[in-house]
Amino acid sequence: MEQRISLITLGVDDLVRARRFYEDGLGWRPHDAPEGVVFYQLPGIAVALFGRADLAEDAHHPVDGRFSGITIAVNQRSEAEVDAVLEQAVAAGATLLKPAERVFWGGYSGYFADPDGHVWEVALNPAWTINEDGTLTM
Repeated sequence: MEQRISLITLGVDDLVRARRFYEDGLGWRPHDAPEGVVFYQLPGIAVALFGRADLAEDAHHPVDGRFSGITIAVNQRSEAEVDAVLEQAVAAGATLLKPAERVFWGGYSGYFADPDGHVWEVALNPAWTINEDGTLTM
């Protein structure tokens, strides 16, 4: 398998509420999609919102309500940007899980959960470069 990810799909309980969070709260712009799903183009990857029950049916895997151990990270160029993104997410309705702090691997990061409980890390890794187009170079 080629080493890449092209789409991350988040199962959501309420598609309208989830769209409000990502679009009105975080400022993301949706891409054209069939009814019942929303796509957002990011640099080099896309994120989809899809009903949680529909996703469970499609994947043939029940929703069990436990933290899956998967997080989604959005790296920033400075500590101030990390703080600003966390503040924006909380203002939009996210739950702050961990305020940003300097971490053992030499960076700075914090976590929030979106209204459906998906865990996002917002981080600065000084060893990585965030290019002008938003892509990451390790």
